[in-house]
Amino acid sequence: MTQRSITTRALESVAALTASTWPLMARLLPERMEFDDTLSIWHAGTPDYQPRAPLRGEITADLAIIGGGFTGVSAAYHIAQRFPQQRIVLLEATSLANGASGRNGGLALNWINGIDTSDPELTQKVYQLTSAGLCAIRTLIERHRLLVDHRFDGTLTLHTSPKRAEAAHAEAEYLRALGIPVQFLHRNELASHFDARGVYGATLEPETGQINGAQFVRELRPILEARGVAVYEQTPVLRLQTGRIIRLTTPQGEVHTPAVVLATNGYTSKLGLFRDALFPLHSSVFATAPLTPEQRQQLGWRAFAGFADDLDRISYGSLTLTGHLIFGGGSNQAYAYLFNNRTRLPAESAVARRAQTAIARTLAGYFPSTATLPIVRRWSGVLGITLNRQPLWGRWGEERNIYYALGYSGHGITLANLAGEFIADLYGGDDSRWRWLPFYQSRYPPIPPEPFRWLGYQVFTRLTGRSPRV
Repeated sequence: MTQRSITTRALESVAALTASTWPLMARLLPERMEFDDTLSIWHAGTPDYQPRAPLRGEITADLAIIGGGFTGVSAAYHIAQRFPQQRIVLLEATSLANGASGRNGGLALNWINGIDTSDPELTQKVYQLTSAGLCAIRTLIERHRLLVDHRFDGTLTLHTSPKRAEAAHAEAEYLRALGIPVQFLHRNELASHFDARGVYGATLEPETGQINGAQFVRELRPILEARGVAVYEQTPVLRLQTGRIIRLTTPQGEVHTPAVVLATNGYTSKLGLFRDALFPLHSSVFATAPLTPEQRQQLGWRAFAGFADDLDRISYGSLTLTGHLIFGGGSNQAYAYLFNNRTRLPAESAVARRAQTAIARTLAGYFPSTATLPIVRRWSGVLGITLNRQPLWGRWGEERNIYYALGYSGHGITLANLAGEFIADLYGGDDSRWRWLPFYQSRYPPIPPEPFRWLGYQVFTRLTGRSPRV
């Protein structure tokens, strides 16, 4: 029996043993609704943005979308386009793109977390889907002339040992035989373009890249409003009451609607939904001051939009067109799970400070000259993590009138924008394009309630140096 199968069985056994305590622990440990207030480098790119006024009073709608990030805005865009007669409202707790859509590392990538490449047909379909998703993002920017900083000149996966590089080379040849245009770069080929230390090769994926998610989401707001979507910001949904007509309660108002879209990712459990399906994981990130040409030359980063490595506690980086180096992840300290699904990591906390120190150390391991670069922004973002790393897409409730797309597990820029097309198809009654997805309307491995969840996360990560997964 492999170590992974032992780990999987152990996690599944703990979850099963503790599942009966969910009703009790949910009452004893109610979750608190809270949101980060730090600004990322992406938010800084929208200096004139002002949130819309909150909902006041009682309204009715044909569809209510909860969450104003990639998923929610994409769903509003596609549904309003296809069903212009429908009254759609979008409710965002703070401001558009305040969550992971505006707090990520900027990488827009192919593939779907939790799905390996062992099945050739499935691999081709996943690549074709996500590649089309990347193309759709670029098309939206061009069609509406959105003022969005972006670059799609390829990204790298770095391989950190000779054995991993050899396996990655074989994987690249397998993918190329399937018609997927990846390229393996040997160490000597890589160095002239991207001179990272401790790297034995890299896999290049062309036409992937980097995007400012805050600009993208916020630039779409006037497009939505022109199509009749009512956007309410500063409007957290405090309560969702299911039924044929769903009632959403906000601090100053109420929405009555026959259908709801959950576009809440790592914040979903605040509504009492999917609490055993995903957990919010904080990923810390920083941005340097713009690099001078001399600093870029010394760094050795001469091509490509960004990179991620092949380690379990993945590190990731990207370089903006304005020269800001964005970096996050890379160690246990760079990621944090806070007790009882807390979704705010104060920048002044010891956890956040340790995380920032750790990611700077990891980056310097790849690029030693970064140790002296000034940092202009530090932030964290809440990821929605599932145990098997596969997303959660489908319809829920006795009335089947709650549509959801959640749990991107840190790989959400491309997939969350595709989710808008998925939800629009489901809302229109046609799921034929999506039935092949392994995570569509599927069962998920359950996560234990507190205090077992926090204890399990701490013990597992400290003993193994890895993130819990099955």
